[in-house]
Amino acid sequence: MNHIVTVQDAVTAFADFMEPTNEELDAIEREMPVILAGVDLVDTQITALDRVPNEMDNRRVRRARNRVLTARRELANRAAGRSLPGGAA
Repeated sequence: MNHIVTVQDAVTAFADFMEPTNEELDAIEREMPVILAGVDLVDTQITALDRVPNEMDNRRVRRARNRVLTARRELANRAAGRSLPGGAA
């Protein structure tokens, strides 16, 4: 008879070595406005799914999409500005 055992010890044995680096944490912090805007968009879409969407629901979804696009644009602009040393275009 074969016994089924867990492999949790093997999986979590390296957890101490798999902590995020400071650079990864900084990247998450820079992307946080995009993440939060995306969460707001999903929340708005879920709210609109609960009933027949009316004009107000459509506006909320559209505004939430615009906030996501704005956050993505600002993140891309910051990343592009940071990667060009000396202000060269």
